[in-house]
Amino acid sequence: QLQLVESGGGLVQPGGSLELSCVASGFTLDYYTIGWFRQASGKEREGVSCISSTGGYRNYADSVKGRFTISRDNAKNTVYLQMNSLKSEDTGIYYCAASLGRNVRQCPTHLDYWGQGTQVTVSS
Repeated sequence: QLQLVESGGGLVQPGGSLELSCVASGFTLDYYTIGWFRQASGKEREGVSCISSTGGYRNYADSVKGRFTISRDNAKNTVYLQMNSLKSEDTGIYYCAASLGRNVRQCPTHLDYWGQGTQVTVSS
């Protein structure tokens, strides 16, 4: 079964940190661009960050630049999203998604696989 599984979400106070993980099973992430997306209650899903298959290209939404860091460990078939200085507006369900393409240096518009999401709540 081909799937992505996110973990690491939870409740954190403003200014705190969380690290999300996205693990692939049934396929290797070596040939995939990975994106992190989020959806707040009542809002449309938005792109947060993406990373190319080799990790050489990374992109961030303006709202998270300087606070979030995306990385990957292809040996572990895992992509990470380190989130620091969290704000209440970062609250939402975070999804990872994979787009087939080796060393693509742009965030994907077509996604082949999606995870089920992990809830992040930033609140005091």
